[in-house]
Amino acid sequence: MTFKVESDSFKDGDYLGKDHILSADFGFGCAGGNKSPQLRWSGAPEGTKSFAVTCFDPDAPTGSGFWHWVVVNIPADVTELALDAGNPASGKLPAGALQTRTDFGAAGYGGPCPPEGDHPHRYFFTVHAVKGEVSATVDTSAAVVGFQLHFNTLAKSAVMGLFKR
Repeated sequence: MTFKVESDSFKDGDYLGKDHILSADFGFGCAGGNKSPQLRWSGAPEGTKSFAVTCFDPDAPTGSGFWHWVVVNIPADVTELALDAGNPASGKLPAGALQTRTDFGAAGYGGPCPPEGDHPHRYFFTVHAVKGEVSATVDTSAAVVGFQLHFNTLAKSAVMGLFKR
């Protein structure tokens, strides 16, 4: 069986709905619901000890992309994150999972909000099947988490959403 991720919130390659776009509270000029999408995965390889979920925009005008969401140490028996699990106040994140710092400067989901008039940006929601736990705290940067995932991921799968304003 192939490791696969899918979402009930959007289809791979489609535009993300307003519920998933950054809220006005962040001050970037968007007015969405800032809810992380529902994600479900299957077919994890043998030896998977935990999962990690990331959301990355490689099209951000930063020279290094933009990390919108980082979750590590999702228990190996979990195969889904509910809608809005990325909201630290929702209580929907599985026990043991940890959200770490994004490029917004805090842990938790931060939705898309590319510069007005820019081309459509791609948002890759990637699930990593990990052979252990990631050593991290809430303040660990996405780059440090990514470094660890590079060496400890057994398999990964992604769905991509688009957004333009």
